[in-house]
Amino acid sequence: MQKEQAQQRADRIRAFRQELETLEDEDVLVLDESQKLRLEAHHQTMLARFSSLYDVDISRSDKQLSWSMRIVSFLGALALSAAVFFFFYRFWGWLGTGVQVGILVVAPMVAVLGVDFAARREKTLYFASLFSLMALTCFVLDLSVLGTIFNITPSPNAFLVWGAFALILAYALGLRLMLVAGMTCLMGYMAATVGTWSGCYWLSFGERPENFLVAGALLACAGSLPHRRHGDFPNLYRGYGLLVMFIAILIVSNWGAGSYLLWDPKVIEAGYQVLGFLLSGGVIALGIRRQWSGLTNLGSTFFVLYLYTKFFDWWWDWMPKYLFFLVLGLSAILLLMVLKRLRAGARGRMA
Repeated sequence: MQKEQAQQRADRIRAFRQELETLEDEDVLVLDESQKLRLEAHHQTMLARFSSLYDVDISRSDKQLSWSMRIVSFLGALALSAAVFFFFYRFWGWLGTGVQVGILVVAPMVAVLGVDFAARREKTLYFASLFSLMALTCFVLDLSVLGTIFNITPSPNAFLVWGAFALILAYALGLRLMLVAGMTCLMGYMAATVGTWSGCYWLSFGERPENFLVAGALLACAGSLPHRRHGDFPNLYRGYGLLVMFIAILIVSNWGAGSYLLWDPKVIEAGYQVLGFLLSGGVIALGIRRQWSGLTNLGSTFFVLYLYTKFFDWWWDWMPKYLFFLVLGLSAILLLMVLKRLRAGARGRMA
Protein backbone atom coordinates (compact mmCIF):
# COMPACT_ATOMS: atom_id res chain seq x y z
CA MET A 1 0.00 0.00 0.00
CA GLN A 2 1.20 3.51 -0.84
CA LYS A 3 0.75 6.57 1.32
CA GLU A 4 -2.02 7.93 -0.94
CA GLN A 5 -3.98 4.68 -0.64
CA ALA A 6 -3.52 4.66 3.14
CA GLN A 7 -4.79 8.25 3.32
CA GLN A 8 -7.85 7.35 1.24
CA ARG A 9 -8.59 4.39 3.52
CA ALA A 10 -8.28 6.62 6.61
CA ASP A 11 -10.65 9.15 5.05
CA ARG A 12 -13.17 6.41 4.31
CA ILE A 13 -12.97 5.18 7.91
CA ARG A 14 -13.64 8.68 9.22
CA ALA A 15 -16.57 9.15 6.83
CA PHE A 16 -17.95 5.71 7.74
CA ARG A 17 -17.89 6.58 11.44
CA GLN A 18 -19.81 9.79 10.85
CA GLU A 19 -22.40 8.07 8.67
CA LEU A 20 -22.80 5.25 11.18
CA GLU A 21 -23.52 7.77 13.94
CA THR A 22 -26.14 9.41 11.73
CA LEU A 23 -27.77 6.06 10.92
CA GLU A 24 -27.92 5.18 14.61
CA ASP A 25 -29.51 8.54 15.45
CA GLU A 26 -32.12 7.90 12.75
CA ASP A 27 -32.72 4.31 13.98
CA VAL A 28 -31.89 2.91 10.57
CA LEU A 29 -28.92 0.74 11.60
CA VAL A 30 -28.08 0.08 15.24
CA LEU A 31 -25.22 -2.29 16.03
CA ASP A 32 -25.10 -4.23 19.25
CA GLU A 33 -22.36 -3.58 21.78
CA SER A 34 -20.10 -6.46 20.72
CA GLN A 35 -20.26 -5.41 17.06
CA LYS A 36 -19.45 -1.82 17.97
CA LEU A 37 -16.45 -2.85 20.04
CA ARG A 38 -15.15 -5.18 17.34
CA LEU A 39 -15.62 -2.56 14.64
CA GLU A 40 -14.02 0.18 16.73
CA ALA A 41 -11.06 -2.02 17.60
CA HIS A 42 -10.54 -2.87 13.93
CA HIS A 43 -10.67 0.79 12.89
CA GLN A 44 -8.32 1.86 15.67
CA THR A 45 -5.85 -0.85 14.66
CA MET A 46 -5.98 0.21 11.03
CA LEU A 47 -5.57 3.92 11.82
CA ALA A 48 -2.70 3.23 14.20
CA ARG A 49 -1.00 1.14 11.52
CA PHE A 50 -1.48 3.82 8.87
CA SER A 51 -0.24 6.51 11.22
CA SER A 52 2.82 4.48 12.16
CA LEU A 53 3.80 3.36 8.66
CA TYR A 54 2.72 6.32 6.52
CA ASP A 55 2.06 9.19 8.97
CA VAL A 56 -1.33 9.90 7.34
CA ASP A 57 -3.92 12.40 8.57
CA ILE A 58 -6.49 10.54 10.65
CA SER A 59 -8.66 13.53 11.63
CA ARG A 60 -9.90 16.77 10.13
CA SER A 61 -7.57 18.82 12.33
CA ASP A 62 -4.64 16.71 11.13
CA LYS A 63 -5.51 17.56 7.53
CA GLN A 64 -5.72 21.27 8.29
CA LEU A 65 -2.35 21.20 10.01
CA SER A 66 -0.87 19.23 7.11
CA TRP A 67 -1.90 21.92 4.65
CA SER A 68 -0.38 24.56 6.93
CA MET A 69 2.84 22.54 7.13
CA ARG A 70 2.97 22.21 3.33
CA ILE A 71 2.61 25.97 2.92
CA VAL A 72 5.21 26.71 5.59
CA SER A 73 7.68 24.20 4.13
CA PHE A 74 7.24 25.66 0.63
CA LEU A 75 7.73 29.25 1.82
CA GLY A 76 10.70 28.15 3.93
CA ALA A 77 12.23 26.41 0.92
CA LEU A 78 11.86 29.56 -1.16
CA ALA A 79 13.44 31.66 1.59
CA LEU A 80 16.41 29.31 2.06
CA SER A 81 16.91 29.04 -1.70
CA ALA A 82 16.94 32.83 -1.95
CA ALA A 83 19.46 32.93 0.92
CA VAL A 84 21.75 30.52 -0.96
CA PHE A 85 21.39 32.54 -4.15
CA PHE A 86 22.23 35.89 -2.56
CA PHE A 87 25.05 34.34 -0.54
CA PHE A 88 26.69 33.23 -3.76
CA TYR A 89 26.48 36.68 -5.30
CA ARG A 90 27.42 38.55 -2.11
CA PHE A 91 30.72 36.83 -1.36
CA TRP A 92 31.56 35.20 -4.67
CA GLY A 93 33.97 37.83 -5.93
CA TRP A 94 36.18 37.52 -2.84
CA LEU A 95 36.96 33.84 -3.45
CA GLY A 96 39.60 32.35 -5.70
CA THR A 97 38.75 30.19 -8.70
CA GLY A 98 39.77 26.96 -6.99
CA VAL A 99 37.65 27.72 -3.94
CA GLN A 100 34.73 28.68 -6.16
CA VAL A 101 34.87 25.42 -8.10
CA GLY A 102 35.17 23.43 -4.88
CA ILE A 103 32.11 25.10 -3.36
CA LEU A 104 30.14 24.60 -6.55
CA VAL A 105 30.96 20.88 -6.62
CA VAL A 106 30.38 20.24 -2.92
CA ALA A 107 27.25 22.36 -2.30
CA PRO A 108 24.77 20.23 -4.33
CA MET A 109 26.21 17.05 -2.82
CA VAL A 110 25.78 18.34 0.72
CA ALA A 111 22.23 19.45 -0.07
CA VAL A 112 21.35 16.02 -1.51
CA LEU A 113 22.76 14.35 1.61
CA GLY A 114 20.53 16.66 3.65
CA VAL A 115 17.52 15.59 1.58
CA ASP A 116 18.33 11.91 2.16
CA PHE A 117 18.89 12.49 5.89
CA ALA A 118 15.54 14.28 6.26
CA ALA A 119 13.68 11.68 4.18
CA ARG A 120 14.96 8.80 6.35
CA ARG A 121 13.76 10.45 9.55
CA GLU A 122 10.47 12.02 8.50
CA LYS A 123 7.70 10.16 6.70
CA THR A 124 5.71 13.25 5.72
CA LEU A 125 8.72 14.58 3.73
CA TYR A 126 8.12 18.23 4.60
CA PHE A 127 11.76 18.83 5.50
CA ALA A 128 12.90 16.66 2.61
CA SER A 129 10.91 18.86 0.21
CA LEU A 130 12.46 21.94 1.78
CA PHE A 131 16.01 20.65 1.41
CA SER A 132 15.31 19.30 -2.08
CA LEU A 133 14.49 22.78 -3.37
CA MET A 134 17.72 24.01 -1.81
CA ALA A 135 19.58 21.19 -3.56
CA LEU A 136 18.03 22.12 -6.90
CA THR A 137 18.94 25.78 -6.35
CA CYS A 138 22.55 24.82 -5.61
CA PHE A 139 22.66 22.62 -8.70
CA VAL A 140 21.23 25.37 -10.93
CA LEU A 141 23.76 27.86 -9.57
CA ASP A 142 26.46 25.22 -9.97
CA LEU A 143 26.02 24.88 -13.72
CA SER A 144 25.32 28.57 -14.27
CA VAL A 145 28.37 29.84 -12.39
CA LEU A 146 30.68 27.15 -13.75
CA GLY A 147 29.59 28.13 -17.24
CA THR A 148 30.42 31.74 -16.45
CA ILE A 149 33.82 30.90 -14.92
CA PHE A 150 34.94 28.75 -17.84
CA ASN A 151 33.15 30.82 -20.52
CA ILE A 152 30.90 27.99 -21.71
CA THR A 153 28.35 28.91 -24.37
CA PRO A 154 24.82 28.83 -22.89
CA SER A 155 22.47 26.25 -24.36
CA PRO A 156 18.99 24.84 -23.63
CA ASN A 157 20.62 21.58 -22.54
CA ALA A 158 21.00 23.13 -19.08
CA PHE A 159 17.22 22.89 -18.68
CA LEU A 160 17.41 19.20 -19.52
CA VAL A 161 20.09 18.55 -16.90
CA TRP A 162 18.25 20.56 -14.23
CA GLY A 163 15.03 18.74 -15.04
CA ALA A 164 16.73 15.34 -14.83
CA PHE A 165 18.20 16.25 -11.43
CA ALA A 166 14.79 17.33 -10.10
CA LEU A 167 13.03 14.24 -11.48
CA ILE A 168 15.62 11.91 -9.93
CA LEU A 169 14.89 13.43 -6.52
CA ALA A 170 11.14 13.34 -7.19
CA TYR A 171 11.01 9.65 -8.13
CA ALA A 172 13.55 8.54 -5.55
CA LEU A 173 11.64 10.03 -2.62
CA GLY A 174 8.14 10.76 -3.99
CA LEU A 175 8.54 14.56 -3.80
CA ARG A 176 5.76 16.31 -5.69
CA LEU A 177 7.47 19.69 -5.41
CA MET A 178 10.49 18.30 -7.24
CA LEU A 179 8.24 16.74 -9.85
CA VAL A 180 6.73 20.17 -10.60
CA ALA A 181 10.21 21.71 -10.70
CA GLY A 182 11.43 18.98 -13.03
CA MET A 183 8.45 19.38 -15.34
CA THR A 184 9.06 23.14 -15.45
CA CYS A 185 12.68 22.62 -16.48
CA LEU A 186 11.75 20.01 -19.09
CA MET A 187 9.05 22.32 -20.41
CA GLY A 188 11.67 25.06 -20.83
CA TYR A 189 13.97 22.64 -22.66
CA MET A 190 11.23 21.41 -25.01
CA ALA A 191 9.97 24.94 -25.70
CA ALA A 192 13.49 26.18 -26.42
CA THR A 193 14.16 23.19 -28.68
CA VAL A 194 10.98 23.79 -30.69
CA GLY A 195 11.94 27.46 -30.94
CA THR A 196 15.37 26.62 -32.39
CA TRP A 197 13.74 24.35 -34.97
CA SER A 198 11.88 27.39 -36.27
CA GLY A 199 15.08 29.43 -36.54
CA CYS A 200 14.79 31.44 -33.31
CA TYR A 201 17.59 31.94 -30.81
CA TRP A 202 16.89 29.58 -27.94
CA LEU A 203 16.73 32.33 -25.29
CA SER A 204 13.82 33.87 -27.24
CA PHE A 205 11.59 30.80 -26.86
CA GLY A 206 9.28 32.72 -24.50
CA GLU A 207 8.33 35.12 -27.29
CA ARG A 208 6.40 32.35 -29.05
CA PRO A 209 3.65 30.93 -26.81
CA GLU A 210 3.05 28.11 -29.29
CA ASN A 211 6.38 26.59 -28.21
CA PHE A 212 4.74 25.70 -24.92
CA LEU A 213 1.81 23.94 -26.61
CA VAL A 214 4.08 21.08 -27.66
CA ALA A 215 5.73 20.93 -24.23
CA GLY A 216 2.37 20.96 -22.44
CA ALA A 217 0.93 18.27 -24.71
CA LEU A 218 3.91 15.99 -24.07
CA LEU A 219 3.63 16.47 -20.30
CA ALA A 220 -0.11 15.78 -20.41
CA CYS A 221 0.48 12.60 -22.42
CA ALA A 222 3.07 11.49 -19.85
CA GLY A 223 0.18 11.34 -17.36
CA SER A 224 -1.14 8.25 -19.14
CA LEU A 225 1.99 6.26 -18.27
CA PRO A 226 1.62 3.84 -15.32
CA HIS A 227 3.23 4.81 -12.02
CA ARG A 228 3.29 1.90 -9.59
CA ARG A 229 5.20 3.59 -6.77
CA HIS A 230 3.80 7.11 -7.06
CA GLY A 231 0.11 6.95 -7.86
CA ASP A 232 -0.43 10.72 -7.62
CA PHE A 233 2.23 11.63 -10.21
CA PRO A 234 0.03 11.02 -13.31
CA ASN A 235 -2.49 13.59 -12.06
CA LEU A 236 0.31 16.14 -11.71
CA TYR A 237 1.54 15.42 -15.24
CA ARG A 238 -1.94 15.80 -16.71
CA GLY A 239 -2.89 18.87 -14.74
CA TYR A 240 0.39 20.72 -15.25
CA GLY A 241 0.60 19.92 -18.95
CA LEU A 242 -2.96 21.03 -19.62
CA LEU A 243 -2.47 24.17 -17.53
CA VAL A 244 0.50 25.13 -19.72
CA MET A 245 -1.53 24.48 -22.87
CA PHE A 246 -4.48 26.52 -21.63
CA ILE A 247 -2.28 29.50 -20.76
CA ALA A 248 -0.49 29.37 -24.13
CA ILE A 249 -3.83 29.23 -25.98
CA LEU A 250 -5.16 32.12 -23.90
CA ILE A 251 -2.14 34.27 -24.81
CA VAL A 252 -2.24 33.52 -28.54
CA SER A 253 -6.04 33.98 -28.65
CA ASN A 254 -5.45 37.58 -27.58
CA TRP A 255 -2.10 38.15 -29.33
CA GLY A 256 -2.17 36.63 -32.77
CA ALA A 257 1.05 38.40 -33.79
CA GLY A 258 3.00 36.02 -31.53
CA SER A 259 2.02 32.97 -33.59
CA TYR A 260 4.16 31.14 -36.10
CA LEU A 261 1.24 31.15 -38.52
CA LEU A 262 1.43 33.68 -41.35
CA TRP A 263 -2.27 34.42 -41.41
CA ASP A 264 -4.00 37.59 -40.37
CA PRO A 265 -3.65 38.03 -36.57
CA LYS A 266 -7.42 38.35 -36.16
CA VAL A 267 -7.95 35.02 -37.90
CA ILE A 268 -5.28 33.39 -35.74
CA GLU A 269 -6.88 34.78 -32.57
CA ALA A 270 -10.32 33.53 -33.61
CA GLY A 271 -8.93 30.07 -34.40
CA TYR A 272 -7.21 29.76 -31.04
CA GLN A 273 -10.33 30.98 -29.27
CA VAL A 274 -12.28 28.14 -30.85
CA LEU A 275 -9.47 25.73 -29.96
CA GLY A 276 -9.57 26.93 -26.34
CA PHE A 277 -13.31 26.30 -26.06
CA LEU A 278 -13.00 22.86 -27.65
CA LEU A 279 -10.05 21.83 -25.48
CA SER A 280 -11.60 23.04 -22.23
CA GLY A 281 -14.90 21.35 -23.09
CA GLY A 282 -13.08 18.12 -23.91
CA VAL A 283 -11.13 18.27 -20.64
CA ILE A 284 -14.39 18.76 -18.70
CA ALA A 285 -15.94 15.75 -20.43
CA LEU A 286 -12.82 13.63 -19.85
CA GLY A 287 -12.69 14.61 -16.18
CA ILE A 288 -16.33 13.68 -15.69
CA ARG A 289 -15.95 10.38 -17.52
CA ARG A 290 -12.78 9.32 -15.69
CA GLN A 291 -13.83 10.92 -12.39
CA TRP A 292 -10.79 13.20 -12.37
CA SER A 293 -12.10 16.14 -10.40
CA GLY A 294 -8.90 18.14 -10.89
CA LEU A 295 -9.23 18.09 -14.68
CA THR A 296 -12.92 18.95 -14.49
CA ASN A 297 -12.19 22.00 -12.34
CA LEU A 298 -9.29 23.05 -14.58
CA GLY A 299 -11.36 22.77 -17.76
CA SER A 300 -14.31 24.62 -16.21
CA THR A 301 -12.06 27.44 -15.00
CA PHE A 302 -10.52 28.07 -18.40
CA PHE A 303 -13.81 27.63 -20.24
CA VAL A 304 -15.27 30.45 -18.15
CA LEU A 305 -12.07 32.48 -18.55
CA TYR A 306 -12.17 32.12 -22.35
CA LEU A 307 -15.85 33.02 -22.38
CA TYR A 308 -15.42 36.11 -20.22
CA THR A 309 -12.44 37.21 -22.32
CA LYS A 310 -14.62 37.09 -25.42
CA PHE A 311 -17.37 39.02 -23.65
CA PHE A 312 -14.82 41.68 -22.77
CA ASP A 313 -13.62 41.90 -26.40
CA TRP A 314 -17.15 42.12 -27.78
CA TRP A 315 -18.99 44.39 -25.40
CA TRP A 316 -16.73 46.27 -22.94
CA ASP A 317 -16.07 49.32 -25.14
CA TRP A 318 -19.65 50.10 -26.15
CA MET A 319 -21.91 48.44 -23.58
CA PRO A 320 -22.84 50.24 -20.31
CA LYS A 321 -20.91 48.75 -17.44
CA TYR A 322 -24.00 47.77 -15.44
CA LEU A 323 -25.36 45.93 -18.49
CA PHE A 324 -21.99 44.25 -19.14
CA PHE A 325 -21.80 42.80 -15.64
CA LEU A 326 -25.48 41.84 -15.82
CA VAL A 327 -24.69 39.79 -18.92
CA LEU A 328 -21.77 38.16 -17.07
CA GLY A 329 -24.05 37.26 -14.17
CA LEU A 330 -26.71 35.83 -16.49
CA SER A 331 -24.09 33.81 -18.36
CA ALA A 332 -22.90 32.41 -15.03
CA ILE A 333 -26.46 31.35 -14.23
CA LEU A 334 -26.72 29.68 -17.64
CA LEU A 335 -23.45 27.81 -17.09
CA LEU A 336 -24.67 26.67 -13.67
CA MET A 337 -27.81 25.27 -15.26
CA VAL A 338 -25.77 23.42 -17.89
CA LEU A 339 -23.41 21.98 -15.26
CA LYS A 340 -26.39 20.99 -13.14
CA ARG A 341 -27.83 19.05 -16.07
CA LEU A 342 -24.48 17.36 -16.62
CA ARG A 343 -24.33 16.38 -12.95
CA ALA A 344 -27.86 15.02 -13.08
CA GLY A 345 -26.94 12.97 -16.14
CA ALA A 346 -23.87 11.58 -14.40
CA ARG A 347 -25.97 10.61 -11.38
CA GLY A 348 -28.46 8.89 -13.65
CA ARG A 349 -25.72 6.83 -15.30
CA MET A 350 -24.35 5.85 -11.90
CA ALA A 351 -27.82 4.81 -10.74
